[in-house]
Amino acid sequence: MIQLKRNVLAMALASSLGVVAFGTVHAAPANSAQAGNVQGGSAAQATTEPAQTATNADTGTTSKAAARKKTEDEAKKAKELGVVAVTGYASSLQNSTAIQRYSNNIVEAVSAEQIGKLPGVSIADALGRLPGLAVQTLDGRPQVVSIHGFGPDFSTALVDGQEQVSTGNSRGVQFDQYPASWFDNVIVHITPNADLIGQGLAGTVNMRTIRPLEHDHAYGAANVSYNWDQLSELSPGGSNTGQDVNGIFVDQFAHHTFGVTLGVDLQSVPTQIQHQAPWGYPTDSAGDLYIGGSKNYGISDNLNRTALLTTFQWRPSKDFDSTLILTYDNFRESQQNKGMEFPLGYGAQASGAPLPFTPGSVSNGFVNTGTFGDVYPVIRNDFNWTHAKVYNINWRNKIRFNEDWSASVDAGYSRANRHDLLLESYSEYGYNRSGPTSTVGFSELSNGMLYLNPSLGYDSNQIVLTDPQGWGAGSNIVQAGFNNAPSTEDYIGNVNLSLKRDFESGPFSSAVLGFNRATRNKTYTLIQDFLTLPNGAQTLTTSPIGAQTAPIPGASLYGNGSCDPLAWMGIGPEVCYSPLYLVNHYYYIYPTALSSIAVPPNWRVRQNTYVPYFQLNIQTQLGSIPVRGNVGIQIPNTDQMSSGARVVAGQAGAGGSGANVEEIPVSGSAKYTRYLPSLNLIFGIARNTDLRFSAARVMARARMDQMNASLGVSGNINLLTSTNPNQAYFSASGGNPKLLPTMANSYNLSLEHYFDDNQGYLQLEGYFLQLHDYINPNSAFLYNFSAFIPDYLNAAEQAQLGTPYGIISGPVNDGYGYVKGLQAVASLPLNLLWNRLDGFGVNLSADYTKSSLVYSGNPTPVTVPGLSKWALNNTIYYQHGGFQARVSDSYRSSFLGEIGGISATRILQTIQGEHTIDAQVSYAFSSGRFKNLTLILQGSNLNDALFKTFQNNDPRQVVYWERYGRYYSVQASYRF
Repeated sequence: MIQLKRNVLAMALASSLGVVAFGTVHAAPANSAQAGNVQGGSAAQATTEPAQTATNADTGTTSKAAARKKTEDEAKKAKELGVVAVTGYASSLQNSTAIQRYSNNIVEAVSAEQIGKLPGVSIADALGRLPGLAVQTLDGRPQVVSIHGFGPDFSTALVDGQEQVSTGNSRGVQFDQYPASWFDNVIVHITPNADLIGQGLAGTVNMRTIRPLEHDHAYGAANVSYNWDQLSELSPGGSNTGQDVNGIFVDQFAHHTFGVTLGVDLQSVPTQIQHQAPWGYPTDSAGDLYIGGSKNYGISDNLNRTALLTTFQWRPSKDFDSTLILTYDNFRESQQNKGMEFPLGYGAQASGAPLPFTPGSVSNGFVNTGTFGDVYPVIRNDFNWTHAKVYNINWRNKIRFNEDWSASVDAGYSRANRHDLLLESYSEYGYNRSGPTSTVGFSELSNGMLYLNPSLGYDSNQIVLTDPQGWGAGSNIVQAGFNNAPSTEDYIGNVNLSLKRDFESGPFSSAVLGFNRATRNKTYTLIQDFLTLPNGAQTLTTSPIGAQTAPIPGASLYGNGSCDPLAWMGIGPEVCYSPLYLVNHYYYIYPTALSSIAVPPNWRVRQNTYVPYFQLNIQTQLGSIPVRGNVGIQIPNTDQMSSGARVVAGQAGAGGSGANVEEIPVSGSAKYTRYLPSLNLIFGIARNTDLRFSAARVMARARMDQMNASLGVSGNINLLTSTNPNQAYFSASGGNPKLLPTMANSYNLSLEHYFDDNQGYLQLEGYFLQLHDYINPNSAFLYNFSAFIPDYLNAAEQAQLGTPYGIISGPVNDGYGYVKGLQAVASLPLNLLWNRLDGFGVNLSADYTKSSLVYSGNPTPVTVPGLSKWALNNTIYYQHGGFQARVSDSYRSSFLGEIGGISATRILQTIQGEHTIDAQVSYAFSSGRFKNLTLILQGSNLNDALFKTFQNNDPRQVVYWERYGRYYSVQASYRF
């Protein structure tokens, strides 16, 4: 009887843990480990025993309904007795540990420190502190995540189990599109299971909002913060200060059968960016590398967000639960980009001859200092605007028919609309390298920054709107500016049905059979315009089009017309004005197409998926060792279609005819089926110690921009009669609508030891992913151009054509190799080692990843995008009473990542490794007039880390350099 009581208590405590494991962390974690302690076994035993003790041991009879009722009653008692009275960062770690420990998969988790506050400045920042994860910074903010060396294209994001759209032209989700205040916890599924829909190859990030009926009373929180950037405002029209006001309210009605969660987030995030983009590095007569030119800005970035969350949950009985989750995020970002572009080593004099160049100091074949003569810089007054809206509708229903059978019926819709405006405006003393020239000295500093010292000033009233370098001459236009306006629309709609059968005995606790039907549709368009200058009534008929110069309208000037955005790199003031004013009141807008790209940019991809799945949940014993987990299979059937365009034969892709380019629709499609088995086993090998093993086949669908059906077709008349498709008349470049997903066989082994009360854990994990069908983005494939023959060849030429086949330069599935790694974690309060360190704790992790990936026919290994050989995350914290403080240091070694390229494209570059230091100090009042008030001071990037990319494996050859400065925040949070 004593043993029975212990088993029932273990069952109750383990059941109460389910609440914690699904995100109710606003107050304090359930002391779930006590179940394991009472039982005298591991966490696996704690979750195994309840199923085995749900019987009447005295009579030998079985009543699952009675056992379930008894479990619920005991769970309530255990929750009251097992609450650990802590809040803040330690509570977040403890709840995250509980989620990880009691999961039947290998997961990483982050939980809210308090209502509406994850431990970090954003979701991406919080995720980047997890073991095995690393973030990439874009525009000064952590935005995209790598998991075990795989970049954002290899993972997926869910909100409450609903797959998420992206605001970019690929599948990778930028996590700053979600306010952190919405979420109770975020769980990263490192290993998949069959009923996890929308899973990724490297991992699946599931962000979970608050469920009102998982809490036993009404509560809420209001959070206010004031934020500022260490760098002062670099460009007029921006700001270096911002604020965030958010609130969450949860209440229950009708005898706790109906609940509501309401959330609002009003956010303004400033970022100051010192930006340089060198043009490259030619060699001088001595064979030494030197700077080819550089585009330089002082950028003032402001992100403004309005986000709303509403959740309705109805549970009229224990047998039915219906939850409707609605989210809306209106995301607006503006960038004032003021600066100058200096053509240097790749520049030219008015005559077309190279610029005079005198090298100074040289070290190891690299010119560190020198001087250029006859320089004609381009004064840049640019403006970038992004407006994105993300909507989610998620309806989740759980129904229990009887003791054995239950079902889930879920429907979801996720949608994103994004519009960008990327304006460029140019000015100087004269048109096409005329007017006074400057002598420019340069120095390459040790931190990678380029320091310039021009002899001429550029805030003179003689500066005019013009085409300083004659960039538009090839298109017969005075290019005084340019506009790129990309737009993206993405939506996912899905329905998921599943049926569950619970078993009372045997090795399986339950079986799940389900079916998911989903449609995804993504559309990308790019509008391009030359901005030219008024020239009377003849503006659009003159040759070249537009006036060569025009005065800057006074109404467009900022203040006195001068600003100093590049003082940090040695350049004096320049003329500053609003390009938006010029677009609305002054410029002539001349539409163009393919002026800077070879392939028509507009495309649409539609993907229909049909996924039956089956899963057995395991709960058994192997001798004296408890075993739990799951085994199952997903069988995704995919029907994908892509549409794009090609230019009519004989038309120029650029130039004067660019505005009138005629395009013909092109489309392509593919169908495929994949079988994705998965196995997760957790062995309770000792008290508080688990050994986890996972084996699964996983996949990552192709980037949607790579599935673009558009083609840039060309014909070589000299190869008209060739019968060799590799050297044929027809050739093209473009995407590949027949791309298949990258596949991998994934194996994980993790040894984990948990401390009592889930205070911390130690982990050693190894992982190995065998890749095949990896997508080579720069390959070629055979294509039948028969449909193009009538447009390109006359009857006589058609008779001579050797073959209708040719080669398209584009992505193909011809890569294979592996990614493997080791991960070690130590997360624990230090009083476990020495009681005098009570209140102190550490959260330390190190991840080492190695890869070997090759493309067919090329034995040279390539780099997996997003892979850093080392990713380290270390935090030391102190918490006593209401006071807490912590310092975090995150490091990742160099990796291949995406940045912005020409004409709103994305390009891969090697990003130099960096580490960032963040800190937070807070105090929570537990009594008196300020009870439930928490004051927080937070600083990020305290070591003033730089963002740099480089080429040719030479960190001196910088191609992208940015400094963001330190970022501070003062916050107040009130719970009620």
